[in-house]
Amino acid sequence: MRVHVADHPLVTHKLSVLRDHRTPSPVFRQLTEELVTLLAYEATRNVKVSPIEITTPVTKTMGVKISEPRPIVVPILRAGLGMLEGLVKLLPTAEVGFLGMVRDETTFEPTTYAERLPDDLSDRQCFAIDPMLATGGSLAAAIQFLFDRGAKDVTAICLLGTPEGVAAIEALVGDRDVTLVLGALDERLNEKGYIVPGLGDAGDRLYGTV
Repeated sequence: MRVHVADHPLVTHKLSVLRDHRTPSPVFRQLTEELVTLLAYEATRNVKVSPIEITTPVTKTMGVKISEPRPIVVPILRAGLGMLEGLVKLLPTAEVGFLGMVRDETTFEPTTYAERLPDDLSDRQCFAIDPMLATGGSLAAAIQFLFDRGAKDVTAICLLGTPEGVAAIEALVGDRDVTLVLGALDERLNEKGYIVPGLGDAGDRLYGTV
C-alpha cells in the first residue's frame, strides 16, 4: 500500500480553517471542495490514459485521453458527498457510484446500508472518498466491497487520517493495489473514536447538523 500525505502550504492553510470550530458550514463545504481538488491532483497521478492523435493549429501531434473503462468515484455516504464535486471537477469523465455506511458508536464497526455501483468493476480504477480516516473500519469495508466487485485498484482520498486508521487499511489490503492520499496525518484517536486534533464530525460540519 502506498501512503501519500500532502505537504503543501495551501493544503495546510485550508485544513487549518476547517479545523477551527468557528468555521461555518458554507465555508466548510467550499474549503472541502477546494482541498479535494488539490488532493485529487496527486491521487490521479496514475490514472490510465490512452494515446490519441490530435491536430493543433500548427500540426498533428500525439496526446492522451482517459482510458476505457472510465474510472469510478465512490463517495462514502454521507460525508463523502461533500468531497464529490471537488474530485469530478478534476476528473469530469469519471462515473459516480455510492456506498452508504454507518458506524456503530459503541463498537465502531461499520454497516453497509446502501450501495449504487456496477455489479462488475473488473479493470476499473476506483476512487473512494471519505473525509475522515479514523479507526479505518468504514474505509476498509468500502475498499473490500470494491475489490469484491472486481476492482483493479483503489485510491482512497481523505482529508485527515490517523496512524491507527492507516494501520487498519494496511492490514486489510495485503498485496493488493491500494493508494491512500491524506491531507494530513493526525496524532491519534481518542476514546470515542474521534481524530485528535481533528476537526470534529465532518458530516455534521458539512451539513449543519450539530
